[in-house]
Amino acid sequence: MCGRFIQYSDPEVYASHFDLDEACAATPRYNLAPTQSVLVVLQAQGRGRVLVPLRWGLVPAWSKGPDNRHSMINARAETVDTKPAYRHAFKHRRCLIPAEGFYEWRSEQRGKTPFLIRRRDGAPFGMAGLWETWHGPEGERLDSCTIVVTAANDLVAAIHDRMPAVVAPEDYGTWLDPDTKGIERLRAMLRPADPEAWELRAVSRQVNSPKNDGPDLIEPVGPV
Repeated sequence: MCGRFIQYSDPEVYASHFDLDEACAATPRYNLAPTQSVLVVLQAQGRGRVLVPLRWGLVPAWSKGPDNRHSMINARAETVDTKPAYRHAFKHRRCLIPAEGFYEWRSEQRGKTPFLIRRRDGAPFGMAGLWETWHGPEGERLDSCTIVVTAANDLVAAIHDRMPAVVAPEDYGTWLDPDTKGIERLRAMLRPADPEAWELRAVSRQVNSPKNDGPDLIEPVGPV
C-alpha cells in the first residue's frame, strides 16, 4: 500500500511536467497522510488538464459519505476494474497524483523504520489514481481520490510487497482521457516502475506522525 507521500514542487513545475492547462496554488508537503487534501491532475470538461486539491481517500458517489472504517486510500491494480468501489471511476474518472517520493516502513526490533522511495534524479512522477464526486443529502459536495497500487519492484520489495503504480509520461494523456476504452490497455499501464531509475533511503522516524511536516523529513539518516 501507499500510506504517505510527498508533494513539494512549485505548481509551475507540475504544470510543465504534466502539461497542465490550469494549476491551483500549493504549499510544499513532506508527509501527506490519508484524509488530507492532496494535489491531483485530472482532465476536466471544458477546462483541459488541471491541477486541483482533492481529499485522499475515495468516497464513492453511491456511498453514504466519508467513513473512517473504510479509508479507501489505495486501490489494488489487480481488481480495480471489478471492485464496486472503484470500477466506475476506473472506467470514467482516472487521474494522476503528482509526487516526488513516497514512504514505506520496515519492521525491526526497535520499531518501524521509514524509508523514502523516489527517483534518482529527484523529478516528480505521476502515480495512477482514481477520483470521485460525492453529493450529500444537504447539498454537500466532496471530491476525493485514491492511489492505485501494484506489485513492488525489486527495490521496494526489500521492505514492502506493494507500491504505487507509476504511469509512464508517454501514457499520461491516454490514462487521463475519459474516452480511453479497453480494460487491458488501461491495466497495462499499472506496472511497477523500473527500479534502475529509483532509490531508497532510511529517513527520520518523525515521519511516523502525520503531525510532522518539513523538508528535514526526507533527509537520509545514518545506518539502520
